[in-house]
Amino acid sequence: MDFRFTPQEQAFREEIRDWLKTNLPDHTPGDRMSGDSENLNVYKMFAQRLATKGWVAPHWPKEYGGLGLSVVEQLVFNEEMAEASAPMGYSTIGTGWVGPTLIVYGTDEQKQRWLPQITAGDVMWCQGFSEPNAGSDLASLKTSAVRDGDDYVINGQKIWTSGAHYADWMILIARTDPEAPKHKGISYFLVDMKTPGLSTTPLIDMMDNHAFNEVFFDNVRVPRANLLGEENRGWYMAATTLDFERSSIGGAVGAGRMVRELTQYCVDTPWNGHRLIDESRVRSRLSDAAIEAELGRLLSYRVITLQSRGAVPNYEASIAKLFNTDMQLRMARSGLEIMGLYGQLDHQDKYAPLKGRFERQYLWQTGLAVGGGTTEIQKNIIATRGLGLPRQ
Repeated sequence: MDFRFTPQEQAFREEIRDWLKTNLPDHTPGDRMSGDSENLNVYKMFAQRLATKGWVAPHWPKEYGGLGLSVVEQLVFNEEMAEASAPMGYSTIGTGWVGPTLIVYGTDEQKQRWLPQITAGDVMWCQGFSEPNAGSDLASLKTSAVRDGDDYVINGQKIWTSGAHYADWMILIARTDPEAPKHKGISYFLVDMKTPGLSTTPLIDMMDNHAFNEVFFDNVRVPRANLLGEENRGWYMAATTLDFERSSIGGAVGAGRMVRELTQYCVDTPWNGHRLIDESRVRSRLSDAAIEAELGRLLSYRVITLQSRGAVPNYEASIAKLFNTDMQLRMARSGLEIMGLYGQLDHQDKYAPLKGRFERQYLWQTGLAVGGGTTEIQKNIIATRGLGLPRQ
């Protein structure tokens, strides 16, 4: 296997690096949307800077506002953005999930209406899938959509909706046929977040961060024109969206950066008359972390290779997602244990090593074992579709 990039791909990498030197915001909050309006402005400003280069969705076809990049060129773009900790959160759902699903299933009118807004960095999207009693078993959702003339009337609740307090639009799945088998009575909608009857309530996570929300629908009227695809076929479109979601290259690159930061910290930190890096236990932990970060990157490369050949990764994407999620949690834990009690200090404390990034990563990563499909779901996919094991 040849891991080298072509001269064209390497030139594109250098172009991105040069552009980031002058366009990356001075204050980069990381790729997490919080309840801070100043934080939101950083994300939106960066999205609009990307739009001037056509880089909001460079992997989209040119007719939909992208640059028609190859799969590998998109990999290069994602790697460099992750390496720079670029604030990509404003357009992530729109470019990664909404747009590709629209391109596959949307009408010409729907594509013309929503895709240019995404590539211009003008709108933010959120995802209304999970419910209090429908997470891993998503097809058990209860939110209803009842046809009334030219509208659908939505009633119900969604939960763990990232960025709903900022978002302009939502992709929503709701039950349109309560009598049909649970996978066959669901439809997919595009919902304006300013619609009367729609409200959000913040969910504060253990980092005291407002990124998640509950969303309530009280007789929310959604035009029939905002139905994506066929009525009662929304489950299959939602599955497409989730396949687009399970990409792990950003996490693998971020893990590699964390290893380098932690290694440098150990080189610079005195410990019992010598450097922390001179401790054999520390070198062992760093070596394991470096190997795991590289393995996570190669698993993501496997997914990219399949895509570049025109194949559709399935269990391979689940392997990459499962490994990278667990790997990043182990890495954050290793950093905290190497740093000792100082590693547990809040990121705002002046004594927190590396500005508390490992403490924050540990708290954040714990929840990512659920986001994008739980660990158990990923293992089931690997077992049934990868190993051919029977369902129990």
